[in-house]
Amino acid sequence: MTTAHSTLDRMIDRLTTQRVALGWAAGCVAGTPGLVMEIGLGKGRTYDHLRHLFPPRDILVFDMWARVPASLRPDEDRLLLGDFRDTLPAAAERFHGAVRLAHADIGSAREDAEDGIRQWIGGLIEPFLAPGALVLSDRPIGAGRRGWEALDVPGTDRWAYHGWRVG
Repeated sequence: MTTAHSTLDRMIDRLTTQRVALGWAAGCVAGTPGLVMEIGLGKGRTYDHLRHLFPPRDILVFDMWARVPASLRPDEDRLLLGDFRDTLPAAAERFHGAVRLAHADIGSAREDAEDGIRQWIGGLIEPFLAPGALVLSDRPIGAGRRGWEALDVPGTDRWAYHGWRVG
């Protein structure tokens, strides 16, 4: 799938695919109520893009830490910091069934280090999801999950991206 050769080429492919996938997702959930959930703040690029795609929607952000400029830092009541295995269950009751789109950008250069998270992150996201919610991820976090219908995400010819309709 990845045809790029240099690190820069791979980064461009990854970000281009992500932008296309998120734009597609915005169209899929247009006109439906619900929050947007971002799993993995990273450098804040995707969060910033989500703010532009979904200006009227609240965006919940989960990560271990927030090492971003103030302009890219979510509001404190929408930024949940710490281990996902702690922060997601702690917030699940408060935001149960409220998320229309969940985006999990959890990939890293070390795929072996992320094998475990792929197995359990979907189960921790699921309580947040409204019926018919859309989940996007750079990793196959919904593979084999009951009630998660795999979708063909456009723009994935050069980099893998995964989508599911849940519920």
